[in-house]
Amino acid sequence: MNFSEALNLIKEGKRVSRSGWNGKNMFLYLVKGSEFIVNRPPLLGIYPEGTKTKYHAHIDMKTSQGYCVPWVPSQSDLLSEDWEIVE
Repeated sequence: MNFSEALNLIKEGKRVSRSGWNGKNMFLYLVKGSEFIVNRPPLLGIYPEGTKTKYHAHIDMKTSQGYCVPWVPSQSDLLSEDWEIVE
């Protein structure tokens, strides 16, 4: 499938991956927006304690090493047709 289709699935709460990625067990998923009260670093060093802040929804990747990191698509990711659903 193409990236547009994959993005719609991410928005529905599904996990997607590319067959062309080298790492195993990598996938993308939606992190829904949230609101919370600042009470620990690193935001505690930026905002006063008790400040209400909002995180916007975004896409994270589970890496082959098991980390969760923010993800931004490359040009090849956007134009690829090898996206697939991860069960």
